[in-house]
Amino acid sequence: MTSTDLTDSAPVGETIESVNRARTPTLVPAARYTSAEWAQRELDELWPRVWQIAATVDHLPEPGDFFEYEVGPYSALLVRDDDGELRGFQNVCRHRGNELCSGSGSGLSEIRCTYHRWTWDLHGRLREVPSRKGFGRLRNEDFPLFPVAVDTWGPLVFINFDCNAEPLAEYLEGVPADVEWAGIGEFRGTYDIRVELPCNWKTLIDGFSETYHVQGIHREMLPMVDDVNSPQRLWRHHGKLEQPYGLPSPRLRDGADVDTTWRAFVEIMGVRVGKVQHEDPGSAPAVPEGSTLRGVLAEKVREVNAAKGLDFSGYTDEQLMNLQQYNLFPNATVLVFPDLLQVVKSRPGPTPDESYMDTFVFDRHAPGDTSPHARAVPVTLPPDRADFGLVLNQDVRNLQRAQRGLHQPGFTHLTLSGEECRIINMHRNLEHYLGVTPSELTGG
Repeated sequence: MTSTDLTDSAPVGETIESVNRARTPTLVPAARYTSAEWAQRELDELWPRVWQIAATVDHLPEPGDFFEYEVGPYSALLVRDDDGELRGFQNVCRHRGNELCSGSGSGLSEIRCTYHRWTWDLHGRLREVPSRKGFGRLRNEDFPLFPVAVDTWGPLVFINFDCNAEPLAEYLEGVPADVEWAGIGEFRGTYDIRVELPCNWKTLIDGFSETYHVQGIHREMLPMVDDVNSPQRLWRHHGKLEQPYGLPSPRLRDGADVDTTWRAFVEIMGVRVGKVQHEDPGSAPAVPEGSTLRGVLAEKVREVNAAKGLDFSGYTDEQLMNLQQYNLFPNATVLVFPDLLQVVKSRPGPTPDESYMDTFVFDRHAPGDTSPHARAVPVTLPPDRADFGLVLNQDVRNLQRAQRGLHQPGFTHLTLSGEECRIINMHRNLEHYLGVTPSELTGG
């Protein structure tokens, strides 16, 4: 086999240069997306050991707030304690293993198991055991709740079931510094939209890890996005795409005039320039001599946000018009403009052919805004009722078709190009966590 097979012992953190130098496609076993055995290996070796986005700080804005994060069979209970600190625990009573809390809520002053009423404080310290004498010598300090590592980056709350894992700041590598200029800490979470989809969690997140598919399912974008000259970058765990908006794709043989680009931009993200969804965009605004439509769009973004009390005068046209997309291993994509932050992540479902898509939606607030944080609202919707806008709706519809082909007997491997380097890097890291070696070639 001349193509690069991802069951080879390649280094963790593939480089774009090495992917491109391969000069042959990279092959990934399709069984990784369909096999119950492989899915179990992920549950055993990946999810209990990796940092993952669990919530936003606005899921738990006040002391006594709690939020349950579930991934596969694992459940983490996040709480904001009396001192305002975020804490995380495995969601299990130390007595008989009962689940302690489910969903989300507020007003906790203690964590009490509803089964036999064992009780802990919000620091996870055991405080009450009914009928204690029957246990003999039972010391409170020997039975704290099992801790879960918790840390934040901007408005995002990460957890790791392995408290001995490397610190989050090290795990994120250069990502926070790369996007520090955008000030994502000024965003507040508003909604957490959950949709169940009939595809593997990797099928889901792969759809947000490359833009090779823009020419296929997002053709409406081609007049307003350069999906060809979009540099990518890889760190050890993570990847990044920077994509220019407000100009036509080189894939359009005849290009696109200003009016066509304007109409496409308004259709895809008109709210950024003050247009209501489905509003007739009309003709493109005048482009002053020496300027470009991108420059005019950037100025409109500044004007829209100035009306909200946000000063974007310090951002360049490129910063306002170039999407920064970060793929965080294993299962999240973070989309950043100065006026937009959105997180899409996937979680494994009950079978390899099922997953959950979580979408975090944010609003930006002015620096120093001291108004109370509203609690982010969790919403669960079926795929046919979820409305994320034109592009994301197209992704959701496609994901409902993407898994079925992976089961066909002749389809043994995915065939990936260097343009899909962020997917390749995800698999390199997945191999590392699962301990895949060359001796396991036949097992995929």
